[in-house]
Amino acid sequence: MKLWVAFFNILAKDMRTYYLKPPNVSWGLVFPLAWTGMFFIKTGSGLGSIPSLLPAVVALSILFGSTSLLAVTVTFEKKQRSFERLLLAPIPLEVLMLAKTSGAILFGTVNAFVPVIMAAFLMDFSGVTWALFIPAVIMIAIASTFLGLFIAVAVSEVFEAQTFSNFFRFPMIFLCGLFFPIEQLPVFLQPLSYALPLTYGADVLHGSVHGGHILPFSVDLAILAAFCVGLFMLSLRNIRKHWIA
Repeated sequence: MKLWVAFFNILAKDMRTYYLKPPNVSWGLVFPLAWTGMFFIKTGSGLGSIPSLLPAVVALSILFGSTSLLAVTVTFEKKQRSFERLLLAPIPLEVLMLAKTSGAILFGTVNAFVPVIMAAFLMDFSGVTWALFIPAVIMIAIASTFLGLFIAVAVSEVFEAQTFSNFFRFPMIFLCGLFFPIEQLPVFLQPLSYALPLTYGADVLHGSVHGGHILPFSVDLAILAAFCVGLFMLSLRNIRKHWIA
């Protein structure tokens, strides 16, 4: 079997079965809108705050979109034993899991541009560095998806996947420099911030939109790539240990 044929068939099946369902598409549109409205109402800020809010809303749209759907789909298929049939396919496990996660990566990436399109009517994008913004969006989507995979492999029920996901996601909202600088956090929490992958993606997004960033962009992207590789390899290890052995 040609690997690229298997890859795209698995991806196409997942897109039809999960990601392109109307509830998921509508959720991907409503979620960024709800986040944006919530922070405008809470802070009472005007249009001038959009450049500082946009990177945070983009990052959260990716994080919640990718981890929610990936954790549910993999856990559901494992529970229904349909995932076991895929494991019997004559393709490497790495290719199989890349195909299973590609749908969530695409979904998260598309989710990211919903708030961007909304903001296009309210702010000037002439100062945005797209050569940094787009790679950051893709890398955050990959890292978030592999985090969802790591969570899905560690649990056996769909509700456990969602609960376990929140254990990671909600601290990231406050610790990753999305809405206020990491320097404003208590000193004992700052090391924890740098142990979370979203910190580095958010730093690139902030820098590409309004110029405020902490680390060099190359360092941010390199560390984010290391998180992607590490989470993927840990997930493969757990699959081999708990689902195949």
